[in-house]
Amino acid sequence: MPYTTHESEENVVLEPATTADAAVIWLHGLGADGYDFVPIVDELRLPPTLAVRFIFPHARPRPVTINNGFVMRAWYDITGLGPDRKEDDAGIRESAGVVNGYIEQQNARGVATERIVIAGFSQGGAIALQASLRYPERLGGVMALSTYLPLRESVAAEASRANKDLPILMCHGLRDPMIAAAIGKASRDQLVSLGYTVEWQSYPMEHQVCMEEVHDISRWLQARLESKS
Repeated sequence: MPYTTHESEENVVLEPATTADAAVIWLHGLGADGYDFVPIVDELRLPPTLAVRFIFPHARPRPVTINNGFVMRAWYDITGLGPDRKEDDAGIRESAGVVNGYIEQQNARGVATERIVIAGFSQGGAIALQASLRYPERLGGVMALSTYLPLRESVAAEASRANKDLPILMCHGLRDPMIAAAIGKASRDQLVSLGYTVEWQSYPMEHQVCMEEVHDISRWLQARLESKS
C-alpha cells in the first residue's frame, strides 16, 4: 500500500491511502530518531486491505550518563550496563506518558484503542512494554524488539487488568552485544510468570533487525490488525 509521509519536529507519520482504522506507534532506540524504522514499513508488505497509520515519534534530546553525559535523543537516561544499575524511573515514566498521549491522539482521529499496537526497538521497546502493560484500556498488542522489561519490580502492582491478555511479540538477536539475549529471555520469563502470553522469536544477529524478523513482525501485525471490513 502506498503511504503519504508527514514530518514534524515531534514525529514522522505514514498515512495509508485509505482512511486509517488501525495504528502502530513505533519507538526508536537510543541516539536514533523517528526516521530509523520508516523504511521497514514497505518491507512489511502489508495487504492493501489493512489501513494502518504508522507513527514514529522522536524522543527528546537529553544527556545520557553512559555516553559521558552527551546529549542525544533518548527515551530515558542510562547510568550503566550492569544488572544492578539504577534505572531512570522518572524518565521511563515520562516517556510512557508520551506514548499515552499518542494513543489518545489516535482515539481522537477515530482509531479504537484495541486497534493500536505499541512497538519499539531497544530503549523504545522498553518504553513500549512500560506503557502498554499499564495502559487502562485494551490495546491491540505490543512489539518489543531487542529489549527488556523496565521497572520490572513494579509491573505486577501497576499492570492494567484490561491488558492482562495483551498479545506480546518479543524478538531478539542471539549475538546481541548491547542487550544480551539472556536479558530479553529473563524479561520474557517474568512476563509469562505474571500470566502474559509472549511469542518469542530469536535470530542469529546482533543489536539490529533482520529480514526474517521483518517477516515475523508482518505476520504478527496482520494477525492482530486484520481488517474487520
